Amino acid sequence: MEQKTLSNTCSFAGVKPIMMDLPYPAIQVEKQNCAYAQLLSIDYCGAVSELSAITQYINNENRLCHEQCGISQTILGLAIAEMMHLQKLGELIWLLGGKVDFAAKTPNGNLKLWTPEYLTIPENPYKMLEADIAAEKSAIKQYEMHINMINDDCVRAILKRIIKDEEYHIMILKSLSASING
Repeated sequence: MEQKTLSNTCSFAGVKPIMMDLPYPAIQVEKQNCAYAQLLSIDYCGAVSELSAITQYINNENRLCHEQCGISQTILGLAIAEMMHLQKLGELIWLLGGKVDFAAKTPNGNLKLWTPEYLTIPENPYKMLEADIAAEKSAIKQYEMHINMINDDCVRAILKRIIKDEEYHIMILKSLSASING
């Protein structure tokens, strides 16, 4: 069996989360509300979710790190920011009286376990970035919908702050996409 080694490795030392330089509101809720926790479980681990974003970014980062180190490092920074969003959503779900797991609770009460089938993983780097941009846009749309459904100013403030990061991510991804395509 032929042994393979990496001759050019991409260093990820010092990679930091890529997010807006704005504080997050305190993680708190006005009162427990299991219906709100169910909505946030969709943002946590549904088809359009932080868990899906993290997984898609890490997969892309792994596939790009040998050819596109700078882009790979940036994608890892985006994934770290999404991990922070996941953690904040988990805290909110718990404070609202929900259960933090990998099952999104649909409005009709069904549980849907997270699956990698939710991911879009093209081979072409440009198409990867375009899929990431589409996923960020879908996340913003879903957060906006949930903000309109939640009557808790504390929760809404966190979701609005997450949206600012997602909008920033789109700007970064568009820049990366232009550097590959152009």
